[in-house]
Amino acid sequence: MNYYYLKPFIIKLVLTTAILWIVLGLIYHVSLMNILIISIMISTLAFLGDIFILPNVRNFWATIGDFGLSFVGIYVLGLWLTEDSTFLTDAALISAIGIAIGEVFYHRYLKDNIFHAKTRSSPQNIRTFTDMQTEFSKELDHPDDKTP
Repeated sequence: MNYYYLKPFIIKLVLTTAILWIVLGLIYHVSLMNILIISIMISTLAFLGDIFILPNVRNFWATIGDFGLSFVGIYVLGLWLTEDSTFLTDAALISAIGIAIGEVFYHRYLKDNIFHAKTRSSPQNIRTFTDMQTEFSKELDHPDDKTP
C-alpha cells in the first residue's frame, strides 16, 4: 500500500478539525461527533480536489474553491446533523474563512513537498536522448590537394 498521500491528508484533516472545533465546538457548542463527521467529509472532498486540481491552477483559485466547498459543506452537513440551524450561516462563514486561511499555507506545503518531490523523482521526467546520429560534414582538406 502506498502511504505517499497519507501525511498530507492527515495534516488537512487535523487543520480542518481544529478550526471546526474552535468555531463550531467552542463558540456554537456543536458536539464533537458532529464536528468529526463534518471534518472527515469536507477534508476528503477537499483533499481529492487538491490532489487533482491544485497542480493545474494557482494557489488563489484553489483557496477560493476550498472556501466555497467548506462553506457549502459545513452549511449543508450542519443542517443535516444539528437541530438548531439559526447560527449555521455565521458558523459556516467563519469556519470557511478560517479553513481558507489555513489552506493557503497547506497548498504551499503540497506544492513544495508533495508535487515538486513527485516530479523530481518521477522516471517519466528524466530526459534521455536516444535519437542519436553521427555528424556528417564535408572534409576541409582534400587528400589530392598537396598545398602546405
